Amino acid sequence: MTGRVIRREDLAIDPIDLALSLLGCEIESRSDQGTVRVRLVEVEAYRGLDDPASHCYRGRTPRNEVMWGPAGHLYVYFVYGMHFCANVVGLNDGEPGAVLLRAGEVVEGRELARSRRPTARGGGLVAKGPAVLTSVLGLDRAHNGLDLTDPASPVRLLAGDPVGAESIRSGPRVGVAAAKDVPWRFWIDGSPAVSTYRRNGRARARR
Repeated sequence: MTGRVIRREDLAIDPIDLALSLLGCEIESRSDQGTVRVRLVEVEAYRGLDDPASHCYRGRTPRNEVMWGPAGHLYVYFVYGMHFCANVVGLNDGEPGAVLLRAGEVVEGRELARSRRPTARGGGLVAKGPAVLTSVLGLDRAHNGLDLTDPASPVRLLAGDPVGAESIRSGPRVGVAAAKDVPWRFWIDGSPAVSTYRRNGRARARR
């Protein structure tokens, strides 16, 4: 049902399957400033010990603790000393895996979204790139570990209209130093919020 809070058991799946299922879903962030809700249009899947590009590839650390489960929690980390990135944790408790939220279309709270990232392109209508997405949602390290499946949580993951397979594209993940050609980035074709990708070596976009 569109608009319902997604259940934990629906998220406790392989990150690739989770990434595909998150397209078209909405993430809602509520604060004293107001509410911003974004429709997800671009995501990236990361596994654990078998994925060289994953934060968990070398094992469990205080930084990546949330990524080890349980599913349905928000994994937020600081990158490049500049901005935050947000992920939805999948798989079972003790088995690492997550999906990076790369881009979305703002469907509620556009003025607040614009005020949080006034220099971003799109005039508050789109959140293009993971740094812009976390900014317009007002997410930072304090939100790390929040339960997205809790109806009372200030950040919730909501079901959206299903996206047909014919509208989904895939290609290499952005900015990774390993597994550069693995096509685990997924996006909704035609969305103005999707990131611009600069190909790395032999990496090519795929259906």
